[in-house]
Amino acid sequence: MTRATVPPLRNADRTAAASTPVRLPMAYVLPLRAAADRDLDELTGYLRELRRWVDVVVVDGSPPDLFARHATAWRELVRHVPPDPALRGGNGTVLGVLTGVALARHEHVVIADDDVRYDLPALRAVHELLDRVDLVRPQNHFDPLPWHAWWDTGRTLLNRALGGDWPGTLAVRRSTFLAMGGYDPDVLFENLELHRTIRAYGGSTATPAWLYVRRLPPTTAHFLGQRVRQAYDETARPGWLLAALAVLPAAAVALAARRPGLLLRAGLVTVAVAELGRRRAGGARVFPAHTTLAAPAWVLERGVCAWLAVGRRLRGGVPYAGRRLRVAAHPTRTLRRRMARRRPDELTLWVHAER
Repeated sequence: MTRATVPPLRNADRTAAASTPVRLPMAYVLPLRAAADRDLDELTGYLRELRRWVDVVVVDGSPPDLFARHATAWRELVRHVPPDPALRGGNGTVLGVLTGVALARHEHVVIADDDVRYDLPALRAVHELLDRVDLVRPQNHFDPLPWHAWWDTGRTLLNRALGGDWPGTLAVRRSTFLAMGGYDPDVLFENLELHRTIRAYGGSTATPAWLYVRRLPPTTAHFLGQRVRQAYDETARPGWLLAALAVLPAAAVALAARRPGLLLRAGLVTVAVAELGRRRAGGARVFPAHTTLAAPAWVLERGVCAWLAVGRRLRGGVPYAGRRLRVAAHPTRTLRRRMARRRPDELTLWVHAER
C-alpha cells in the first residue's frame, strides 16, 4: 500500500474545469438520515446543481414521512432509495454508503455527508486523483463561520499540520470497494474505518492538502451534542487519545507549581502549529487568520472530553441510534487478519459485488 503525492491542479486547469459544460463519469453517494426538513430547499438546490455534473444516489434512511417528502422533492432529480434492508449494522451512514456504492454506475464514487458542498473543479480534481489511487481524502472548510465552526476549525488546522484532517467526504474506486467487501457498519469513526480497510486490502490513498471542499456548519445544538462523541473517536488512535488525556493533568501540574507561564507558552505553541496547518497548501485562502486562535480552546475542550469518552468506553460505548457502539475503528492489523481469513471465493463481507 502506498500514499500518493499528487500536485494540485494549475489555476488555468481549474478555470477551464469551471467553464467546461462537461458531465463527469462519476457517481455521488449521499447517505442521509434527516430528523427534520429545515434545509430541504437548500439541499434540493445543491442536488439540482450536482446532477448537471455527476450521477447522484441519495440513500435515505429518514423516517417514512420525511422519506416521502424527499421522494416528492427529488423525483426525476436524483436516484432516491432507502438503505438495503438486507444489510445489518449500527452505523446508518455506513449502511447508506454500502447501498449507494453497490448501486453506483461508475467506477469513481464520491461519498459525502449532506452538509458537504462540492463544486465542479473539486469533483474534477477527485476524478483525476482516482485514476491513480483507490481512495481520496479531501479537506473540508466551514463556510459560513459561526462561533462553533470557528472553534472546530482549530481542530482542522492542527490536524492539517500533523498529516491531514478527517473531512465529511471521501472518494473511492468502486471496484476496490466491492472487491474488499465494503467496510464494517458497526463502528463510529466510519471514515477512518474505510481508510484503514482500503490500506489493509493493499489499496493506495491520497490526502491532497490543496483540495478544499466547502462544508456547511452544523447547528449549535448539534455541535455541542457531538463533543464527547467526537472525542470517543480517538479511542481508535491511542497516541492521540493519550495526548488528549494528558492535557488536564499537565495544566493542573503547571497551576499547582504556580507557573502559569507554562500554560501561556503551550498556548502559543498550539497557535503556531495551527498556523502551519492554515498556511499549508494555500490554506490561507479558505481559513481566516483568526481561526488559529481557536486551537488552544479546542485542545482544552478535547482534554476534558477525552476523559468523558474514556468513561463511556468503560460503560460499553457511545449511544447511537438506539444502541451502543463500542468500537470507533478497527486497527489496520485487525482488518488484515479479517481479510486473510476470507475464503478465496468469498467476494463480499457486507455488500454483494453484483446485485
